[in-house]
Parts: sequence; C-alpha cells; structure tokens
Amino acid sequence: MATKTASTPDILPRPDFHFPGEVGRTFLDSDPAQFPKPVTAPEGAPNILLILLDDAGFGQFSTFGGAVPSPTMDRLAAEGLRFNRFHTTALCSPTRAALITGRNHHSTAFAGITELATGYDGYTCILPRSCGTIGEVLRQNGYMTSWIGKNHNTPTWETSAAGPFDRWANGLGFDYFYGFNGGDMNHWNPILYQNRDLVPASTDPDYHLTTDLADKAISWVRQAKSIAPEQPYFLYVATGATHAPHHTPKAWIDKFKGQFDDGWDSYREKTLERQKKLGVVPADTKLTTRSKGLPAWDSLNADQKRLYARMMEVFAGYGAHCDHEMGRVVDACKALPGAENTIIIYIAGDNGSSAEGGLEGSLCENMFFNGFSEKWEDNIKAIDELGGPRHFNHFPSSWAHAMNTPFQWTKQVASHFGGTRNPMIISWPAQIRDKGALRDQFLHTIDLVPTLYDLCGISAPSILNGIAQKPIEGKSFSAALHDAAAPAPRKTQYFELGCNRGLYHDGWMASAPSFVPWDPNRQEWDPDKAVWELYNINEDFSQANDLAAKHPEKLRELEDLWWVEAAKYNVLPLDWRAVIRMNAELMGRPSLTGHRTEMVYYPGTFGLPDAASPRMCNRSWTITADIEVPDKNANGMVVTHGGLEGGYGLYLRDGKPVFVYNFLSVERTTIGSDTALPAGRVTLSVVFTYDGGGMGKGGEFTLKANDKTMASGRITRSIPIQFSLGEGLDIGTDIGSPIDFTYTLPFTFTGTIHTVTISLGALDIGKVPV
Repeated sequence: MATKTASTPDILPRPDFHFPGEVGRTFLDSDPAQFPKPVTAPEGAPNILLILLDDAGFGQFSTFGGAVPSPTMDRLAAEGLRFNRFHTTALCSPTRAALITGRNHHSTAFAGITELATGYDGYTCILPRSCGTIGEVLRQNGYMTSWIGKNHNTPTWETSAAGPFDRWANGLGFDYFYGFNGGDMNHWNPILYQNRDLVPASTDPDYHLTTDLADKAISWVRQAKSIAPEQPYFLYVATGATHAPHHTPKAWIDKFKGQFDDGWDSYREKTLERQKKLGVVPADTKLTTRSKGLPAWDSLNADQKRLYARMMEVFAGYGAHCDHEMGRVVDACKALPGAENTIIIYIAGDNGSSAEGGLEGSLCENMFFNGFSEKWEDNIKAIDELGGPRHFNHFPSSWAHAMNTPFQWTKQVASHFGGTRNPMIISWPAQIRDKGALRDQFLHTIDLVPTLYDLCGISAPSILNGIAQKPIEGKSFSAALHDAAAPAPRKTQYFELGCNRGLYHDGWMASAPSFVPWDPNRQEWDPDKAVWELYNINEDFSQANDLAAKHPEKLRELEDLWWVEAAKYNVLPLDWRAVIRMNAELMGRPSLTGHRTEMVYYPGTFGLPDAASPRMCNRSWTITADIEVPDKNANGMVVTHGGLEGGYGLYLRDGKPVFVYNFLSVERTTIGSDTALPAGRVTLSVVFTYDGGGMGKGGEFTLKANDKTMASGRITRSIPIQFSLGEGLDIGTDIGSPIDFTYTLPFTFTGTIHTVTISLGALDIGKVPV
C-alpha cells in the first residue's frame, strides 16, 4: 500500500473561476458557456471516521488488557491494527489542538485547557490562523466535514451567542457541528449547540449525551452519503465520556457489581497479566510502583473500599456504554457506500485517566477546580446516587492510576506515559492486510494529520485562507500501516504540561514530574531544582527502571535538549500556577463583561456561558429584577447562574421569592419569604455583602421586594474561582442542570420579566495570589 501522490493546490482557497473563452456582444457570437468544475477530492480518497474518547487510560479497556469491555475496539482491532506507542499531551485541549492541526500544542497556543489560558504565545488558547485544521484543508479539497461532540478549542470568552464564531467548530473547517464547547458536560442535562444555535433540552426521560452524540453522527453521515455518495467524508466524533462527570444509565453500572471489590492494586496486577497475553505490551514489561502519595488498597477501611469500588463500577459502566454507542456509529459507516474504503481511527483517550477526583473521590468535580478536596465520609452518603443526575461525580485518583496500567502517573503528568500513552486502533479494510497485528512505532498526536494527508493524496497548503502556514510538525507514519518494520517517523519529541516535563530522543526518555495531579493547590517551584529521571524505553516499556544515576551524561544531554525544544515550540515561560488560573478575572483574560460594574439582561438571555457571565466571585453584588407577578400560578426562575456544580438561583414558588446559593453542590443556602409577592409590577432584589479580605470568604444575603426586606441569611464561605464548569447565566428559565432539586426543569417563569440588572462591587481579595 503506497501513499497517494499529492496533487492538491499549495494555496487554498483556489482562485476564483474566470470564463476562459471568447465573449462577444451576445451569447450567439460567444464561445459556449461553462461553469467552474466543483472541487473534488483526489481519486480514490478514503472516507475518514475519527473517534476520540476522553480521559481514558492505556489499561482501561479490554482491547488493551483492561477490565472495561470494549467490543467495538475489539472488532476494529481484529480487522485493523493496534498501536501501543501512541502519545498525547496529557490534557484535553492541547491534545485536540495537536490532533486537528498536526502541530505541537504550544505551537498552536494550547499549553493547557482553554479555561487556563494566559497571555503568552504558547498559552493563549487562541488557535493561530497559521495552524490550519485538517477539517479546513479537507473541506477545501472536496470532503464533507462534520464535528460531533466535544469542542475544547474555542477560547472561553468567544463561546457565547455574540461570537465571534470563526474559532467555533464551523469556523475551523467543519461544515456541521453538534456538541458542546468546553472541557466537560453534564450527560443528563447538557448544554449543546447545533452549529451556532442552542439546542433545546430533550424531553426524553431516558436521555443521555453519549447516545445523543451517536445519533447525530449516524444521522449526519447517512444524510451526507445519501446526497453525495461519491464524495468522501471526514467525521470527527469526540465524546464527553469518559471525562467527569461519570454519568451513565444504572443498567450499565449494575453490569459491574462486585467486579472491582479487590481494589486498584489487584486491578493493576491482573491488567498487566492480560496485557502480556494480548501482546499489547512486551512479555518482560514490569509493573511500575504505585505513584507517590497514592494509598494502598489494603490500607483502606471497609467503608472506603465499598465506596471506591462502587465509584469504579460507575466508571466502568460509563466506559462500556460509550464503546457500545461508538459501535453504533461504526456500524452505520460500515453500512454505507464506500465502507471498504473508510479509514476508522479509534483513539481511547486524549490523555491518561484523570486523577482530578482527588485522593478520596468526588461528588462535584468543580470542588477540585476551586481548590477544594472532598472527604469520603461525606461522599459515601450518596453511594446509591452515583452516576445519576444529582452529582458531578469522579472516582479517586488511585483508580485513575490503575486505568493507566502498567505506567506511572495519570492525566496532567506529561513526563510519564501514564499521562500521555493512549491506545489507538486503525481499521481500513481496503488497504490493511496485516489484520489484527500490533504496531510499536513511537508516535505522537501530531503525526496523525500528515499521515491522513498522505493517505488521501492531499498536500498541506503553504498558504491557507490568505495566511502563511506554520510547517506541519508531525511526521507521517503511513508506511507502518502495511509494514510492521517501518521506521518510526520521529527521533525526538518534547512533552510539557503544567511544568511536568519529558523528552523522548532516540529510544531514551527523560522525565521530570513536578506536581501531583490530585492536589489543586501548588507551591513555589524552581525548574533548576527539579529531579529528572532517565529511562531506556527500548528495553523498559513501562518506565519502571530509572537509569539517571547510571547514565548522568545521557540524562544531561536530554535535559539540555528539552530546553532547546522548549524554546523552539513556544513552551516558555514555564507556569506552575494551578487552579488559580481558572479565575479569568485574575488572569486578565478577555471578557464580554469587561470592566463593567453593571449589566442589564433582557428576556431571552439564556445559555450564556460562565466566561461571558458577570464575574461575581470575591466581591459584593446586587441582583435587581424588574418583574410582573401574575395573579395566579406565580412560579419559575427569574435568574440563575450555574447549576448542579455551583452557582445561584432566584425564583418564585407559589408567589413566594426564594434565593439559593449553591456552594459547589456540598452546601446549598436557601433564603425565602413566607409572604407571597403582590400581583403586578415588583422590583425583586438580592444583595450580597461580601466579608472581603481574601478569596472565597463569607457574606450576608438580603432578599428584598420593592425595597422591603423579605429574608436574609449568611454563608461562611463562597465560591472563590468559578461558579460552574459548563453552565452560565439564564434569565426567565433554567437550562442545563438545576441549582437545587426542588423544581423541575426548565422551570420557566410564569410572569413577565422586563430586565435583570447585576451590579458588581470591587474585587476584594487582599493581595492577589498570583
């Protein structure tokens, strides 16, 4: 199987068509008219289905030795190839930017997730126009393109209905988009977009996001091939699973009852045995030691074991359900014309499994991103609700470590393969002859784009939409699809994420872990004092034997080379700040609210993302609603910001005003009046007086109607970083998840809202902790 000879233009778009013939005074004395020929893909160009799962580890799914069944992966592996040395960046947005551009994540300005952006070249999370996407290049070369699921590559401050939209999925070269903008999403009550339009909430009582995404992918590809059967497609399906929240139907959870009672240490041992039998790791692979700080299963008490085993059952059901739904997408593609000439790429994770649930697990992932840890004693009270709509749950860090067997560490730790090595399967019935085989070339996410260009016969343009393009930094591995002995395309690859650093070079790996991913709060750090480790990964698949003391010269060579690569690819300056970077205000990120101290919202404003909503953390504020109360049935939401995982809501119940402050789902403070509001025009307000002098301090709430105090209350702590992960401001209704569980969504206000005004006091945090 040879790659196609590229014959597509070096400059895109193609120049405008001009009639080449002679033109007379009329059509009678002119050459025959002719239209420009529609752009067509190179002859024989394959269809492409690219599936990317979220937060999945090397040892998670059964196809690579894990305990979570993955029959879809199994089927594709049997007819295609498994790759066991494929690497990501250790985090969501960076891997995705590299995946769709073929450039290193710092080159694309994605040193971290969009919610952590800062104002340095490699860190803005504003995809440079010089890094055109594969979607745009394929689209301009005759492909139909679609992006289904997670988009984590649009700047947070550009995700509202005000745009701009040139960095939404449609603006990045994808003709059709259905999914969500952000890092994670509630799978029971998601906030979704179809292209630029907010999708109404489903009324299906059995609704689940993964099923919905599969349905939309199937619908799009069937329609595309019905209309244009000769035209190839590029379908990119990026699930929200298996990222937190771990939401899945109970029937899928129950399939795994009792299967993880032996704990994470036993899981690692059994998984490595299965991996060796499957041949996805060498027979001499060693199980790495438990990463520093993680507890042994035998050190836990009986209640901890019961809770953590259940959390893993939920996660297993979540992953198995996701693979099942992706199987439906695969089946749909295989039933269409051109199925034999369809490349299916299935990548199990954009990084290793996530340790962001903390050492004791989590009922609300937003606790972690606000700098708080949780206690198992609190979480066990909700053991029977895990996976359902009342929690934003996440399993303990030790299970994440086990999912990454046989490697050390987890998501966020780019220095080690536990954070960066993910299973990849490629099926192409028309071309792959070595069915069911394994490939072990050292590959990186950036290598996928040039490989697909090779296989499709498409040139990477030097100028795209008038912008000179950065060179593609990945290398094609197309030769490996037909030759197991094909050389690896690269000798060197740097890794960096949150100051966890690594450098692969010619069979060696230098690794410098700097921060544990289960601690959201980091201290000062000196890169010159960081301890580097050294591994010969040609002989040591799992990074089990640190050779730093034995080969100090080699280690110094690789450490110096890391700095060279860092300077080359915009990795500098190193930035070790953690969750404090989630606070857009302290980081100075652009905002639609800017420095305004008063914002007026009108009816019809809903689904406003958190990043475009008023910045209400760490300050006093006032909400003033100008409403008309109906004579009867005065109910519904006046204004809410956030949802299940944090925020507030002001609503009426039977005419009585209620205000709820949801502190990250662990404390809900409710104040309300026993007196119903009078019918007619009412000014309803909530005043919050912040204690000040630091982040996340307490304060007083006062609920007023027509300037008369109706109720008051106090909180001892407030949300310091961000109200919500995926939900923002709604006026007159509540889309997404509820702020509390006393009402049914969408809880639309039965009266009339004229305006809701939010007035902000000054930020009051003392010394800025950055």
